[in-house]
Order: sequence, then structure tokens, then C-alpha cells
Amino acid sequence: MRIRVSYGTAITMGLIRARMLARPTTAYLMTYHDGRCRNNCAFCPQARESKADLKKLSRITWPDFDVEDVVEALPKGGFARICLQTVDYPGLVRDVLELLDLFEPLGIPVSVSITPVDRAALREFRSRNVDYVGVGLDVASERLYPEIKDSLYSWEDMWRFTGDVVDVFGQGRALVHLIIGLGETDREAVETIQRAYSVGAEVSLFAFTPVKGTRLENAKPPSLGRYRRIQVAHYLIREGLASIGDFRFEDGRLVSFGIDPDELASMIPPEVFATHGCPGCNRPYYNERPKGEPYNFPERPGEDYVMRVFRSLL
Repeated sequence: MRIRVSYGTAITMGLIRARMLARPTTAYLMTYHDGRCRNNCAFCPQARESKADLKKLSRITWPDFDVEDVVEALPKGGFARICLQTVDYPGLVRDVLELLDLFEPLGIPVSVSITPVDRAALREFRSRNVDYVGVGLDVASERLYPEIKDSLYSWEDMWRFTGDVVDVFGQGRALVHLIIGLGETDREAVETIQRAYSVGAEVSLFAFTPVKGTRLENAKPPSLGRYRRIQVAHYLIREGLASIGDFRFEDGRLVSFGIDPDELASMIPPEVFATHGCPGCNRPYYNERPKGEPYNFPERPGEDYVMRVFRSLL
């Protein structure tokens, strides 16, 4: 059995000898399938009609290894958790269960990001050390979802699955993945974030990354300023400090959080601009090249960073 390992994870485990700028605190793994995903997401290298390298997910390379070698090397990485990404294909649930059985003796908590499965499968996952499930809604706009996702699973299928995960695993254990920059308005993004928290889920934000060979290879990523505004709105909603009714939008663009700017700056901790995911997740440089300012910092930025952000936004 083979399994894909993100490049940084493979370095951390000693499977590859190379330098890296930020150490992953989670082991990022992906199911191996000798073919493409059944779904056809316009941004994804794994998509059914994509011409991108199958070793890619976002901008990261995921070489494959024998699963026994990976399981043996995992303890060397000192990881807080395992995050198992999946490609949708016949027999996926069987393969995931086999992998979870191999991971279980390691005693490391596991997150699984997967397309909708039934509650029986979710209960099987929970019995094998899985404590969080990633839900790849991805598109923060019901209007754009059918065009961009081109998936076996509808917008409402994804929300039903989110509810199933919350019911089986508990409040805050479903991580709804949203990719900012796919054509959604700020209002649509904030409405989707609010809906996720209203059903007991969490949200993990990503920035759109164009990848050669995908349908969206020529599209542009979001501006850093726009992404920062969505991060701040996400934080306020997550912490119950504001809701969409407090925000002001002009032509779908978020222009005010409904809070005095100086007061708002004092409310925002620097970790708002770091990766937000399952416990122990830092996802280094998943959306960006190391030379630029990251959309999601792999570790908490300095205290002065919040004021720098607000000087540029307000």
C-alpha cells in the first residue's frame, strides 16, 4: 500500500533530505490513488479533468512512499497530529479504515478530510482515533459552487455532511474548509462563515492558489488586504464578538466591521493571522511561496503585526 506525504512532512520524518523554512507540526498525508479524483474541482490538481501533476495538492508536492515506511518514520517527526487528506475514488472508505488501523498504535490524534460519507463510516473513524473531520466545501458561494466544484456532492449535501460530523464527533469537530478568492463576494464569504458556526462547525480559511494544469490556472489569488479582512471577520464571528448584521458591505465588499477601528485593533490577537485548523495544525506555505508574506502564518506573528495590518486596512 502506498501513501502520499507532503514534502515538508517527509523532510521532518527523514524520508527526504532537504532544507525547510518552517517545520510542520502536523503530519500531512494523503491517500494514494493511481488515477484522478471522481470530482472535478476547478482549482484542484487532483480533479477529474485536470492536467496537473498528480503529486500536487495546492502548491505542495506530495511524493508517495510505502505505507509501512511512513508509519515507522512518523514518531521521528514529533507531530501533534496526523492529517489525512483524501482523493475521492471507489474503495476510499476501505482504504481510510486500513490506514487508520495502521496509525492507531502510534497514539497520535488523527484528522480526516473527506468527501461526504455516511454516519456509520464516521463512527468507524471515531473508533480509530479520529477526532476532527475536514469538510471540503471550499467555495464560499452557493451561486458559484456548481460551476467551480463540479462535484458528485451538492452545496446542500456538504452542509448535511457537516451536520452529520457535528452529530457524531461533537461541537467544533467539523472543520469547514473555505478557499477565499474563487469569485465569491465578501458578503458571501462572511455569510458562509456565519452559517458554519451556526451549525456547530469551525472554519479553516485558505487562499486560492492557481496551479498549472487546472481550470483556474490563469486566475489570480486574492489580495492580502482582502484576505486579512475576511480573517478579522472570521475571528469576530467565531468568538461571538460580532455577526454579519454588524458588518457593512458596499457592492458585496466588506467595508466596516461595525466596531471603532482603535477598539477593534485592541481586540484582535496576532494569531488571527496564523493558520486556524485542527489543534496542532500550522500548514506551512500551503498557499504561498516562502519569500512573500504568508496568507496564514505558520506560527504566531509578532505583537506589532496587528497594528501594521490595521494601518493598511482602515
